Amino acid sequence: MASLERNNKILLDLVRQPGNDVCADCGAPEPSWASYTLGVFLCLNCSGLHRNLPAISRVKSLRLDFWEDSVVEFMQERGNSAAKAIFEKCIPDFYYRPQEKDCVVLKDQWIRAKYERREFVVESPKYQHAYNLDLFEATLWKKGKDNKQFLKRIFQLSRKDFTLKYFIKEDSKVPKAVIAMKDLNAVFQPEKIAHHHGLQISYLQEERTRNLFVYHESGQVIVSFFNAIRATRLAYLQKKHPTLQTCDLIPKLTRYCLKEGYMEKTGPTQREPFKKRWFTLCSMNRKLLYFKTPLDATELGAVFIGTESHSYSVSESSCRSSRGGCWHCGITLQTPGRQFVFMCEQEQERREWLEAFTKVIAQPMTAEDYAYEANMRRGK
Repeated sequence: MASLERNNKILLDLVRQPGNDVCADCGAPEPSWASYTLGVFLCLNCSGLHRNLPAISRVKSLRLDFWEDSVVEFMQERGNSAAKAIFEKCIPDFYYRPQEKDCVVLKDQWIRAKYERREFVVESPKYQHAYNLDLFEATLWKKGKDNKQFLKRIFQLSRKDFTLKYFIKEDSKVPKAVIAMKDLNAVFQPEKIAHHHGLQISYLQEERTRNLFVYHESGQVIVSFFNAIRATRLAYLQKKHPTLQTCDLIPKLTRYCLKEGYMEKTGPTQREPFKKRWFTLCSMNRKLLYFKTPLDATELGAVFIGTESHSYSVSESSCRSSRGGCWHCGITLQTPGRQFVFMCEQEQERREWLEAFTKVIAQPMTAEDYAYEANMRRGK
């Protein structure tokens, strides 16, 4: 008969070993669950997603459940590293591997791709060939530019000219928009879009950021579309930068927001009333964008943030909003051409924004950053 105490000690020793000490699927530290049919150690959140695959994965708590001797022996033989050698053997370079803080649909489809569809056990033409097609098509629900209504639109990713096009109707000959892969970015925003599969696509249109908000009822379809964008982006960057290694290009496939949320903002003379605006800060292109609401299609304005050596700085502001605003936690952002004053609702928000601004200012500028800054100055 299995000894509860002995087997429990073996499992706790196993989960402390390198490779087993993080979740096999999202990398979260100190996993407390395991799939005893797959032989992998999991965090609580990923174990919940494994429960949706009962024919493939059965999970138990490392501390609370009873473990048979034979099952413990299997966990000893397998473990995370051995399982990854099987289930993650042939992952395409562009394919996004979710992290601990990523949204549920990314993690769920990653788990299903690995264990249910076994997409990466071998180089699978059935799944991976789709990402390498000259034309990748998906029908998605897209939010209207000037209203909250979502309507079906046909999206086409083209490798021939590195564009994303979308059409209003299936028989449309002329696309509603043609988006160059050069500035295109796609990130999951389920909370902002109020849909579990919500995806935000951003690009430059006449030097201003334009947002598209889309979703699909199927998690597999929307994640496949996201990875197809990454595949097309990688092909574009490889053509643009033929001397760079793939590993240098992978971080450029998706730009993530460093910080976003509401602040109050005044005008250039600082005599104008404070107005509530939605701000997003991206460290990769060093831009602070502001919108009237989180779901605005087009930015109201943008601020480039350089380095301290180029006269950029950020500090707390003690001045109180007396011109129509209601928040009192101030921030002063100094640039070579202008001083910006923002107001946050809470002290915690101010600290987070100050930390985000400081991180961007401390980051060395690249040749692309200098080009961004020059373009933004010319546009003013």
